[in-house]
Amino acid sequence: MSASGPAAPPAGPHTGSTATVELRAHVAVIQGFVGSLMMFLGSLGTGWIANGSPMVRHPLVIELRVNVWDVYTCTVLLTVGAMLLIRSWLRLGQRLRGWPPGSQRTVVTAVIAWSLPLLFAVPIYSRDVYAYIGQGRLMLAGKDPYVEGISSLDNWFMLGADPEWAEARTPYGPYFLWIAAGVVRLTNAQPDLSVMLFRLAAYVGVVLCMVYVPKLARLHGVNGARALWIAVANPLFLISFVASAHNDALMVGLAVAGVYAAARKHPLLGILLVTGSIGIKPITILLLPFIGLLWAGKGASWLRRFVIWAATALISFGLLALSGAVDGLGLGWAWALLDPTPGYTGYSPSGFLGQQVERVGDALGLDGGGLAGGFRRLLQGSAILLVLVLMFVGGDRKIVRRMAVAFAAVVLLSPIIQPWYILWLLPLLAATGIKDNWQIRIIYVVITFFVVFGAQDQLSVWPFIDLSVSVSQVAFVIAVAFTLYLALLDRRTRTLLTHGGWKGWFGPTPAHGSTDLRWAP
Repeated sequence: MSASGPAAPPAGPHTGSTATVELRAHVAVIQGFVGSLMMFLGSLGTGWIANGSPMVRHPLVIELRVNVWDVYTCTVLLTVGAMLLIRSWLRLGQRLRGWPPGSQRTVVTAVIAWSLPLLFAVPIYSRDVYAYIGQGRLMLAGKDPYVEGISSLDNWFMLGADPEWAEARTPYGPYFLWIAAGVVRLTNAQPDLSVMLFRLAAYVGVVLCMVYVPKLARLHGVNGARALWIAVANPLFLISFVASAHNDALMVGLAVAGVYAAARKHPLLGILLVTGSIGIKPITILLLPFIGLLWAGKGASWLRRFVIWAATALISFGLLALSGAVDGLGLGWAWALLDPTPGYTGYSPSGFLGQQVERVGDALGLDGGGLAGGFRRLLQGSAILLVLVLMFVGGDRKIVRRMAVAFAAVVLLSPIIQPWYILWLLPLLAATGIKDNWQIRIIYVVITFFVVFGAQDQLSVWPFIDLSVSVSQVAFVIAVAFTLYLALLDRRTRTLLTHGGWKGWFGPTPAHGSTDLRWAP
């Protein structure tokens, strides 16, 4: 990474003592903690509180949500805190440039310090966690979440779920539904306690990533501290997987642990862990063919590979089928793979390019909507084709990297990309090497974009509050202004995207501490 002023070499021995480097790095850790604490305070006035929560009757919460200037203050705290967390993350990477001994300990400290206030914040950036309560209630009521939505339950709206979940079937696997049912049984659907337990379950996934991302990175000749900084310490990861309590955290943690086990020649353990990940959210089924390649081993014949693929599928699907038989849900989770959510997001490549195809088609007097739909289906089909190519082409070389690219293709070429979907593939990419050229710079841009997007998109203000300017507009202006400050004015961070000119973007700069392992798993 570049430093402020004259840039230091991207790799090599770090100047100064390790103690001095750690001291300077801890300045960034403290600044990030302050940002995270600001987000916690801001969440009290603009986070998602269930209507049935006792918090809505607390005098402090009432004051923060009824007084117009308190609402604006909380909006400013939440947005500035998020942007300060971004700056702290960038500065931590700069201060640890060269990644000397002790860097991983510093990054772990940062993850813990930055996530601690978020662990107790009111849900922000998403309220999907409240839908988890409804799905747990469906399980305890003996209903099938793969058939019925949470609107079939009494009082569902008072527990905080977005109305979009009212008629929606759950896209989650059986193991997460077991977790949801267990949480509801323990809390009797009390929303605040339920959120905390779902958050703790998500934090298990965060811990798994903290443990296994560096291990997987070292297996590929990549600096473990740097991989951990990219994949786990970034603000989008902490906000989405801790503050928002997305179950994707547990899915990703189990997947990374399973990939590491398989890469270390423990294929059965790897299959079990990845199957656990599929049981949280089925999308990680894409990893199974590559787990099979790791099991087959170097120099395996095609016959052995096909036999291993069949055995991998039999073990994983057999466990999932048996699990479905236990609760009577069968393989109902498969609908999430076969019948994806309709629509698109405008910032996804598929969504944005599809809009341009539609405009051109309409301008030519053609069915623009039909052409756009066909174009998006073509991109999805291309992603599946690429997965097949990466399964069959490459032999024994860089299997985990091919897995990461295949996973990235399926996510990035889908019509719908939620901000936290980027976090599905980032740990695998970071562990197999992200170079200090356009690759890391794209990560900076994407992480910042989605944090800014969430800051203005997901704010909860009581509808009867009369605001002269919407909180979304306030948050958007603050976030954009702070982003421009980081990119143009801050002498510490403004060189991150510009250092080295075009060569800095497209030059053959290796990742810090990495080596190109031709036969890496």
